[in-house]
Amino acid sequence: MRRRVLFLLLITIFFGSSAYPQPSSFQNRIDPGNTARSHAYSEKIISHCLHDTIGYNRVAYVCDTFGPRLCGSSNLESAIDWILEKLRADGFQNVHSEPVAVPNWHRGKESLQLVFPRSESLQILGLGGSVGTSNTGLKADVLVVSNFEELQKKSEAAAGKIVLYDVPFTTYSETVQYRTRGAVEAAKAGAVASLVRSVSPLSLQTPHTGATRYDSCVTTIPHAAITLEASAMLKRMQESGVVPRLHLTMGAKTLPDVLSRNIIAELKGSDIPEEIIVIGGHIDSWDVGQGAHDDAGGCVVSWQAIKALIDLDLHPRRTIRLVFWTNEENGLRGAKAYFEQHIDEMDHHILAIENDAGIFAPTGFAFSGNDSLREIVRYAISLLSGVGVTELSNGGGGADIGNLMNAGVAGLSLTVDNSKYLWYHHSPADTFDKIDNRDFNKCTAALAVMLYVLSDFPGDIVHQETFK
Repeated sequence: MRRRVLFLLLITIFFGSSAYPQPSSFQNRIDPGNTARSHAYSEKIISHCLHDTIGYNRVAYVCDTFGPRLCGSSNLESAIDWILEKLRADGFQNVHSEPVAVPNWHRGKESLQLVFPRSESLQILGLGGSVGTSNTGLKADVLVVSNFEELQKKSEAAAGKIVLYDVPFTTYSETVQYRTRGAVEAAKAGAVASLVRSVSPLSLQTPHTGATRYDSCVTTIPHAAITLEASAMLKRMQESGVVPRLHLTMGAKTLPDVLSRNIIAELKGSDIPEEIIVIGGHIDSWDVGQGAHDDAGGCVVSWQAIKALIDLDLHPRRTIRLVFWTNEENGLRGAKAYFEQHIDEMDHHILAIENDAGIFAPTGFAFSGNDSLREIVRYAISLLSGVGVTELSNGGGGADIGNLMNAGVAGLSLTVDNSKYLWYHHSPADTFDKIDNRDFNKCTAALAVMLYVLSDFPGDIVHQETFK
């Protein structure tokens, strides 16, 4: 009798409390008992995650033990082996890897020397996929331009030069095009190499790498990133009437593809295991720094969110599938392979969550999907104000779940205060010390509650409709 009274009291407290607002249409889809259950378990999940020490230490272990994890490296494959072992020990089900053929680009030795008007070594990072120079490098004068339009106007002056794109950072999507397209456009103008001001709003003499692209119809030329400080200096020299001269050496080369692996692990659903919610990040990184924010943290926070449910002996109705994609940084081969290898399951994928925006203080979720599923996401957010998660915005998704979303699967991503993310992104500064323990645990808690609410929702989840 006492248990029944306590249960009814919980329903009154949780379901009637203004601290947990719910959309009126949602109230018609779930009874008060289930709502009280969600509230009660959410509090337990949050408490468990906020007091956890395993997840944060696992990020440190991945970063410190395996370091940068570029595709084609033994670092990456050793990290995958270790993760598979730990997932099995944690009690995950269906733990396995799936083969993926990935690019095998090597940076080699590289240097950039200012030879006129004086001698100085400048920091440089070749861009992923770039071709190299000859063993002796190349020497050429520099032409600094501020955008592609200026390059076109000065195309005759660019012939035989090293073109430098000194483009101030605005947004990532707007500025990154000079990294991806820069070599092609410079080669069209007859340049012998191209450099880009690193895609970052801040620099402490830290260059930032990333992928570049070539056009088979255009000559391939070396393409590298330099620091904001060096780029600004070379521009000032040109504006003062000095033509700076550089000596560029890059040992970059691309070898034949090699095999890597996607990682798969599951918490099987208790009632409708055929319905799947995917969550994960990419286990590869660039070959500088430790790939801490990008994306060891995103992988481990996804892992620990599911582990929290396992630790608390919760058995939600739907299957939660953890996926660590390989080769996000320079090819998205892992994303493509997962989609092709699981194409027969696409109709059963309810939602895909990607964590690849850094591990900072969480603020909310971004969602791409139909209104029916949006209601459930909004309800889960109503349980998370204690960890600072209150916002629901449009535009959830990510590169590794792009194929799934194109097939109609809804997309979700945790939004964080990532104002500092691009300070470290793709640079030697992306190391474990930049991740805050409290922020990591808050992100874990937010994802764990979201996973629990979605995977244990008692009604039908309508999915694969037109996105809004």
